[in-house]
Parts: sequence; structure tokens; C-alpha cells
Amino acid sequence: MDAKAAKKAHIGKMARQLQGWGAKIDDFMAKAEKAGAETRNGYREQIDELKAKYHAAQTKLDELQAADAERWSAVKAGVHSAWVELEATFKKLKG
Repeated sequence: MDAKAAKKAHIGKMARQLQGWGAKIDDFMAKAEKAGAETRNGYREQIDELKAKYHAAQTKLDELQAADAERWSAVKAGVHSAWVELEATFKKLKG
């Protein structure tokens, strides 16, 4: 697999993962709506944090997609960092 194909495959995998996380955010939002007022407020704060991390990860993925070969490694590191933060926020919400 050449570098261009590897980049496309990597971005595709990450986009699918991000899409899955978007669906999980929707599920959390639906649960929050069904919860009592106090629980709902706690969920909303966590969901707001989750959405912010999700949008940051989406922005980084967009940057990665636009990156040329010279910037790929540097941008990829930023994407990895955003992914780690988003995963940690999901775990915190589930925990």
C-alpha cells in the first residue's frame, strides 16, 4: 500500500470511529432527556464537554485530511491527542 492509500485508509478508519462516537453522544443525550432534572443537569455538563471534545477531534481529522506529506506526522500527533481526550471523556461519562 502506498503512502496516499495508507493515509486514505487511516482517515477512513478514524472517520468511522468518530461517526460511532457521534451516535453514542446522541444516545447519551436521549438518556439525559429521560432522566430526572438533577441527573439531567449532570449529564448535560458532561455531554457538553463530550461534544466539545468531539468537535475538536473532528477539526483535527479535517486538518489531517488536508495535510500534505510534510505535515502529516505533526498533524497526526495532534489528532492522536484529540482522540485520547475524547476517549477519556467517554470513559468518564460511562464511569
